[in-house]
Amino acid sequence: MKLCVIGTGYVGLVGAAIFSDWGNEVIGVDIDSAKIEKIKAGEMPIYEPGLAEIVVRNIGEKRLSFTTDMAEGIAHAEIVFICVGTPQDDTGAADLSAVLAVAKQIGESLTDYKVIVTKSTVPVGTNERVYELIRQNLKSPVEFDVASNPEFLREGSSVEDMRTTDRTVIGSNSPKALGILKNLYTHLGTPIVECDLRSAELIKYASNAFLATKISFINEIAQICERAHADISTVAKGMGLDSRIGPKFLRAGIGYGGSCFPKDVAALYRTSTDQAYDFKLLRGVMEVNERMKYNFLKNVTLHLGKNLSGKSLGVLGLAFKGDTDDIRDSVAIEVVKVLRGMGAKLKVYDPQAMYNSKRVLGEDNISYCLDSYEVMEKSDALFILTDWKEFGTIDLSRTKNLLANPLIFDGRNMLNVEKVQNMGFVYFAVGKRTNGVELLAEKDKVYQKAVLNNDH
Repeated sequence: MKLCVIGTGYVGLVGAAIFSDWGNEVIGVDIDSAKIEKIKAGEMPIYEPGLAEIVVRNIGEKRLSFTTDMAEGIAHAEIVFICVGTPQDDTGAADLSAVLAVAKQIGESLTDYKVIVTKSTVPVGTNERVYELIRQNLKSPVEFDVASNPEFLREGSSVEDMRTTDRTVIGSNSPKALGILKNLYTHLGTPIVECDLRSAELIKYASNAFLATKISFINEIAQICERAHADISTVAKGMGLDSRIGPKFLRAGIGYGGSCFPKDVAALYRTSTDQAYDFKLLRGVMEVNERMKYNFLKNVTLHLGKNLSGKSLGVLGLAFKGDTDDIRDSVAIEVVKVLRGMGAKLKVYDPQAMYNSKRVLGEDNISYCLDSYEVMEKSDALFILTDWKEFGTIDLSRTKNLLANPLIFDGRNMLNVEKVQNMGFVYFAVGKRTNGVELLAEKDKVYQKAVLNNDH
């Protein structure tokens, strides 16, 4: 099939690459000429394992090409995918300006029948607006159909996710469009959900909101575990073995971030209020997620004080999660900002997100290191803020020798509690009753006893 993919971000570039790898002829379109030239040269604008190899191979085999000329891309295609960004605006709603601008240009460029597919994550009713914009901007009467085909890709594993998806959702009010899109995906051998436009739009938001709810739920349970001398890893394992619950997204930490969950949860909540319904559960999910980094930082201030002037802190991880260079809504970045605001000097390292982080954080009281161990040198404490696998296998003996103080704040529960504590570290994690928590509890007992003695 001949396809046009408009937008070369995490969804569009991966989509164009995999569609072409399936044997289709694909043209990727983007208004950023510098980005297009880099992609043509084999330089990917995003970090995604395995992506560069697929792009380069399919360019070489003449199945994949890129252009800044949208009309050219549309003229080539039977199916046109809209894969541009829908960031969160100031009200919490999705900013649809890019989607609607593309829809207008598609209308101006259409000369024969196409299926126009919105793959961007958009609120309920958006595809109807897309249809109207295209219709209003046609230069001559042309038949076309609109469909919704939401993506379910995880950054860091999106190549594999698209190749081995567990379901494909296709929404359209046109049987013809549904049939064409089914032909594109039927070889995957996984369920295809055919539905109306609005249900397809809502499936994406509902899925992400539910996963975010699981994360916030386990993070709340983690707070109980810390206080009740239980271990969140064991609790999560016991829960996850229940087939009705499952183990995924039950890993406690300092909160979710990234380009999807925060904005999609906020957008769905905004949709609920637009429909005169207060989605209280979803409001709670957002509140819990925001609170998690402050629960984590509370132990920092109790142990080190609120004034961190003169402290040198080492930070491992800046991306919102491992296996990506994306720092959008990264909790790690937010924690770094707070620590710097408290007066600390920071040494930071992330395997892929250094360039993006430097653009956001600058160099004021921040040193960018070449590896994990440079971060540790003479640092008063070590912070683990992103779940890169390599951070879970750091050499504890070397770490202890490099740090000025054997103190670790593990915001992603990457390390084994027993091993860390046996090595003589003071250790804080999320949802675990560690020696760091016990030390603070003992300090509090001494303080309370002193207060009582003074009262008498």
